[in-house]
Amino acid sequence: MSYHDEQESIESFKAWWAQWGNATTWIVLIVMLALAAWNGWNFWQRRQAAEAAVLYDQVQQATAGSDKAMLTRIATDMENRFGGTAYAQMTALGVAKSLYMAGDTAGAKAQLQWAADHAKDEEFRQVAKIRLASVLLDEKAYDQGLALIPQPDSGPFKGIVADGRGDLLAAAGKQDDARAAYKLALDSLPKSDAAERQLVQFKLDALGG
Repeated sequence: MSYHDEQESIESFKAWWAQWGNATTWIVLIVMLALAAWNGWNFWQRRQAAEAAVLYDQVQQATAGSDKAMLTRIATDMENRFGGTAYAQMTALGVAKSLYMAGDTAGAKAQLQWAADHAKDEEFRQVAKIRLASVLLDEKAYDQGLALIPQPDSGPFKGIVADGRGDLLAAAGKQDDARAAYKLALDSLPKSDAAERQLVQFKLDALGG
C-alpha cells in the first residue's frame, strides 16, 4: 500500500469513527455487560443449586426422624434461601408427608400450600394441590378442597383430579356430581393403571344409580 493510499484509509477511518464511533463503543460495552451479567447469573444459579443440594441432604436425614421442629426449620430455610430451585419443591412435599405422619396436620398443610403456590414445576404444584385437597377432605372442608382442584383440564392429572373431586363431592353429599366426576376419572385414567381404575369403579358402584 502506498503512502497516499494509507493516508486515505486513515482519513476514511477517522471520518467513519467520527460518525459511528460513539455508537460502536456503546454497542460493544452493552454486549460485554450482557455477557458478564449472563455469566454471573449462571454462576449464581450453579452455586444456589449446589448449596440447596447440601441442605436437601439434611432434609432427607431429618425426614427419617420425628423431630417436627427440625423439619419445619429446615423446610423454612430451604424455602427462604432456595425457593427458586427444584430442591425447595421436593423438600416441601417430603416434609409435608413427614409432618402429616407425625400428626402435625397444620404443618403439613402449610408445606403443601407453599408448594402449590411456589413450586417451580407444574407437576409438583398439581401434586401439592391434590394432596392438600385430601387433607381438607379429612377435615370435612369440602368447599375449600373443591376450590383447590377445579374442573380438570386435558393434562396428565385429569384422571387423578377428577377422582379427588369425586371424593370431595361424595363426602359433601353431592352424589350426582360425584358420579360424573368418577366417570370422568375412569375415562381419563390410563388403561394400564388397573389398580387405580378398579378403586374408582368401586367408589362409583358404591354410589349406586
